[in-house]
Amino acid sequence: MQKRFVSIWFRHLTTDWLTLRRPELKLMPFVFAAPIRGRMLITAANLLAEQQGIGVGMAAADAKAIVPSLEVVDDIPGKAAKLLEALGEWCIRYTPLVAVDLPNGLILDVSGCAHLWGGERAYLGAIIKILRSKGYDARGAMADTVGTAWAIARFGKVKPIIEPGGQTEALLPLPPAALRLEPLILERLQKLGLYTISNFIGLGRSALRRRFGEDFLLRLNQALGNEDEPLQLIQPVEPYQERLPCLEPIRTVPAIEIAIKKLLESLCFRLHGEGKGIRTAILEYYRIDGEIGSVSIGTNRASYHAGHLFKLFELNIAKIEPALGIELFVLKAPKVDDVEPGQEAIWSPEGCGLEDAGLAELLDRLANKVGADCIRRYLPQERYWPERSIKLAHSLQEKKTTAWRMDRPRPSLLLAQPERIEVTAPVPDYPPILFRYKNVVHYIKKADGPERIEQEWWIETGEHRDYYYVEDEAGQRYWLFRSGHYDVESSKWFIHGFFA
Repeated sequence: MQKRFVSIWFRHLTTDWLTLRRPELKLMPFVFAAPIRGRMLITAANLLAEQQGIGVGMAAADAKAIVPSLEVVDDIPGKAAKLLEALGEWCIRYTPLVAVDLPNGLILDVSGCAHLWGGERAYLGAIIKILRSKGYDARGAMADTVGTAWAIARFGKVKPIIEPGGQTEALLPLPPAALRLEPLILERLQKLGLYTISNFIGLGRSALRRRFGEDFLLRLNQALGNEDEPLQLIQPVEPYQERLPCLEPIRTVPAIEIAIKKLLESLCFRLHGEGKGIRTAILEYYRIDGEIGSVSIGTNRASYHAGHLFKLFELNIAKIEPALGIELFVLKAPKVDDVEPGQEAIWSPEGCGLEDAGLAELLDRLANKVGADCIRRYLPQERYWPERSIKLAHSLQEKKTTAWRMDRPRPSLLLAQPERIEVTAPVPDYPPILFRYKNVVHYIKKADGPERIEQEWWIETGEHRDYYYVEDEAGQRYWLFRSGHYDVESSKWFIHGFFA
């Protein structure tokens, strides 16, 4: 694929931002200034100030002498970087590959994107038009290389789009500053009378290296396309990602459903070919008002079944707020796993078990509807104390390391912490006659016990427990225990579980 890049230059980035916040400054010359080496120097100037001879690097006092009405505003450190990052995130709707180009620009890798907007001219025009409508004085250019796009955006006067392979011809009439060179090198070129790139582009590389150094040659080669220029992206691209630009902004639920289905079909087709499935998926939507929203789903087992995954997203469609319309959908899969061979038979009508994909898909739908925290699976572990004898499983694939205890009755619902109850019991080691729990008196009809369980002294000290399996007159069954030995005055009783 032919590489294409767009460079966007915000000529008055910070002053445009302040004008948006303070509209009264639109008709006033003003500057930003910061203390540098003991003097207040101008770091940015708006267009009206520049038209009256005020520029970056000038002393604020000198500028006030030239333009008495000039307003001087304290510079905000780091503001330009924050603004560029925010604008770059907005530009992700046009391409996922966006990088900040300090101090006042963005670089977009737009390879393979322009045809979605009807061609390069319409594509670049749409970006610049919207940025200007937001109040920023933006210029843009497109070329095969970052260096050429950067140069044309700032110094080009003929056309903003350089045809593929035309970077050398486009650079020839431009000044050396278009190559992003250091001030010392620019000064040296000026002294030698090399006022345009055409004056030295034909000179031998060894002579240029001796005279101007490696950095000079690097910038020249990057602009010509002889060396790659890596970009530090604002949002690194997910390994598995699909994008769907909308020709017209969409607002309806059926249209959103169609978009999700198309994205899932494309992504699942790719994952199926690689033997992988989705564990976590995020759907981001970009609205025409500049807002970005997202919904996400998770699965218990890796899945590339588009129909199942759509059902999970369908539960979240109500959370999508299209407002005036959505112009771009991006589906990301930040977490994928290998799909086990057994998952191929996902629709077999055999009995359900932990390995059954149908169970995993049912749990996925429940988790995305009521929340993953509401669904738990427990495994046994070799411990004496009842509340320590189980552990929370992390997935359906996790295997138990010991068998469930079956020789003694155990409740189907075990309280996380035993709760105090009031008990009437006749003599030592006899089961209770009745107990009061949450202000309700339960008369015991049947009972079995006691079963003594000693405290795990290597973990903590404490009394043993004598457990009783009891049934009340209503047929409800409970697991009660007395802490320590029987004492008429101070025996403490607890309820610890409920039987099905």
